[in-house]
Amino acid sequence: MEIYERIGVPAVINAAGKLTALGGSAQAEEVAAAQFSAARGHVDLAALRQRAGELIAKATGAEGASVTTGAAAGIVVSVAAVIAGTDPRLVARLPESDGLRNAVLIQAGHWVNFGAPVEQMVRMGGGRPSMVGTVNGVSEELLAASLDAEQPAALLYVQSHHAVQGRMVPLDRCVALAHEADVPLIVDAAAEDDLRRYVAAGADLVTYSGGKAFGGPTAGFVAGRRELIEACEAQTRGIARPMKVGKEQIAALIVAVERYGQRDEAAERDRWRRVNAVVSGALAGVAGVAVTLRADEAGRPIERVAISAVEGAFDPRELVRFLADGTPSIRTRNHQLDAGLVQIDPRELSEEQATVIAGRLREFFA
Repeated sequence: MEIYERIGVPAVINAAGKLTALGGSAQAEEVAAAQFSAARGHVDLAALRQRAGELIAKATGAEGASVTTGAAAGIVVSVAAVIAGTDPRLVARLPESDGLRNAVLIQAGHWVNFGAPVEQMVRMGGGRPSMVGTVNGVSEELLAASLDAEQPAALLYVQSHHAVQGRMVPLDRCVALAHEADVPLIVDAAAEDDLRRYVAAGADLVTYSGGKAFGGPTAGFVAGRRELIEACEAQTRGIARPMKVGKEQIAALIVAVERYGQRDEAAERDRWRRVNAVVSGALAGVAGVAVTLRADEAGRPIERVAISAVEGAFDPRELVRFLADGTPSIRTRNHQLDAGLVQIDPRELSEEQATVIAGRLREFFA
């Protein structure tokens, strides 16, 4: 991390997980080397995009794939694809889409802000976002009626820890209802770690972040049906032009996806457990502190150390500030901070960094 020191921006210990605000993932040497190698030469970018699409499609089980600058851009491009297709007149016209089939249905629990509003991504692609139901309930009957009445361009399903999934129509039923209405289903699977699940479930387009679960660069991809992927690629001559992906990111994304497919999942989860044990062990027997392992909110196979106060023994927000203000700065996962939980995510931590965190925790509670 010498570059950060040289330019005077301090690096941090990332105990928050694979978050955009902290740079996504720390890349493996092989992934970083691919960027360096690609940067030192020239290539036909269209040919590189095509080959990347072929390789990523194979990894996901999809008919095709299109590289994007990230999962959010993938929503924009996917929406544009279902509205404009490959028609060059419509591609050039977006995001203006009056008179076109442009409604995009979103269940109320999925109408979220993941750093920007999901509805804004839909509008950027020419879509008119339309909320279905309420945040505490969407029935199949309501979703089916909405699909029938609005004849939308797409149904957008958001799989995220930001979203409310309870009492929403689940993915398998969304697939069935959307296809019965002849409506494409787009899945936002930004930080999801399963490359094949959503395509296999029948989603027409799935947008992923390459820099989250897969340990790649700041880029992403859309995988799905061949004709819709061709429409996604057509948007590079329209609204996706400002979102173009460089040769360096494409090369690194290919390597990252290949490495991810070859990973040793058992070894990786063992490492997470060791990190969690070091962190939780530092607080064993500390009065006024409750330490538990908390499962991932979105259902991924991740457990995080959750720290909370017993009967107001300490202020969790003070703990967050103490860790962040120190040297090195330690950034915690604070999605449940309003509920009094400070979480330590093991995925981006080495065991050495876990030892540093353990020492700082002992210091705070001393």
